[in-house]
Amino acid sequence: MEIAEGETSSRPPYTLLPIRLCSEDILFCVDVDLESQIEMKISGPNGRPITRLDSIKQAILLFVHAKLAINPDHRFSIASLGQSASWHRKEFSSEVESAIQGLRVLSASSSHGQADLTQLFRIAAHEAKKSRQQNRILRVILIYCRSSVKPQHQWIASQKLFTLDVFYLHDKPSPDNCPQDVYDALVDALEHVSEYEGYIFESGQGLSRTLFRQICVLLSHPQQRCGQDDIDIPKSLVRKAESAPGEENIPPSSQ
Repeated sequence: MEIAEGETSSRPPYTLLPIRLCSEDILFCVDVDLESQIEMKISGPNGRPITRLDSIKQAILLFVHAKLAINPDHRFSIASLGQSASWHRKEFSSEVESAIQGLRVLSASSSHGQADLTQLFRIAAHEAKKSRQQNRILRVILIYCRSSVKPQHQWIASQKLFTLDVFYLHDKPSPDNCPQDVYDALVDALEHVSEYEGYIFESGQGLSRTLFRQICVLLSHPQQRCGQDDIDIPKSLVRKAESAPGEENIPPSSQ
């Protein structure tokens, strides 16, 4: 976060408390509604279409490899979201091959009239208690793809046993959908259940690289996160022209 000269920030500086970071049990919950089969803007090798679900699987594997490079004691599991959540790979594992097998069988073939997160939260709360007994913490990463179905849940606000992160991939707003209302419902759910600071990202651009860039931010451990409004990463890769003192920046020739 940059502060103009002469100005002061109204927020206190972020400080990291000296605590022991617990290893994580991370439950990915992937939306398997038919909207997850919508094609992304950029095709794959040989012009093969890439769907949202294809990109989600790639992003999860990117995350798993990177997270294990940070700490090989982290563990992962996979659930899917139709009308409600159900296990897809129940056992938490630190093996990459286990994640690959769980993702390989994920598919989406039908539309679901509703999305109830209550069962997901029940599963997460049950697993969070088991994680705590092993001095671990549980995190849920929900990846949601519906542009006109607001998720619902029934959960006690005081029962915060796990952290919830959310990715929301959606269509552009139109008279036939309501992505802003869906996003607001996802924010409400996150704030309602998260034990530590949860992050939410959205994209209606249809670009895989946006999903990959955002999932890298979720490598941050929930116990050492700043508020999402204070995040200033990832940095832009645009190079800034540097000029010597007293020189003027001259635009390059178009020839």
